[in-house]
Amino acid sequence: MREVVLDTETTGLDPAAGHRVVEIGCVELYNHVPTGRTLQRLINPEREMPEAAFLVHGHSDEVLAKQPVFAKVADELLEFIGDSPLVIHNAAFDIGFLNAELALCQREAIPDSRAVDTVSMARRKFPGAPASLDALCKRFDIDLSARDKHGALLDAQLLAAVYLELLGGRQHGLGLDIATAAVQVAVAQSRARPPRAFPPSVAEIAAHAEFVATLKDAIWNA
Repeated sequence: MREVVLDTETTGLDPAAGHRVVEIGCVELYNHVPTGRTLQRLINPEREMPEAAFLVHGHSDEVLAKQPVFAKVADELLEFIGDSPLVIHNAAFDIGFLNAELALCQREAIPDSRAVDTVSMARRKFPGAPASLDALCKRFDIDLSARDKHGALLDAQLLAAVYLELLGGRQHGLGLDIATAAVQVAVAQSRARPPRAFPPSVAEIAAHAEFVATLKDAIWNA
């Protein structure tokens, strides 16, 4: 089963107030194992960055002014997520911002039904306990040392680990080597070679017999 863990960074809290997406991060999972495929894009929000938002993620006006606008990365994002379920922490926030951006470039909205909300999962599993990403990482002993500020890709990677723990723990295989997981996906998607539909030729039989004659105690001679 393919899923995409997704996170965004924005200029504020409400797209209806003119706030925009400035970063998207996605992590691909197959059977709850990261395949190594990710998507991360900075986006020009076409507006100034409020100081409060800058302090959260550190994306400055100078850096973002050099990035593409959302309409330029929309196709890449939609292709990456495909029709897979989207694992999101506080899904209403990110889906709301993405749909506001998609509406501006005249694209179809992402249905709320596609989202797997890890905040809701955490509140069901740990009623009354803090359900922020930081709190859940600390609860599950997930390393936060690389997280100086919020970043969409880093947060998506942390959320992938949290999601696995919410499902029941690391026995599902999140700790497996990424390359091994990618190979497993490739094998699952590959097709077996079709059987040979014709017998070997006389020349092939003779070549095989000549080769077997060079072997000591060949099983073909048993």
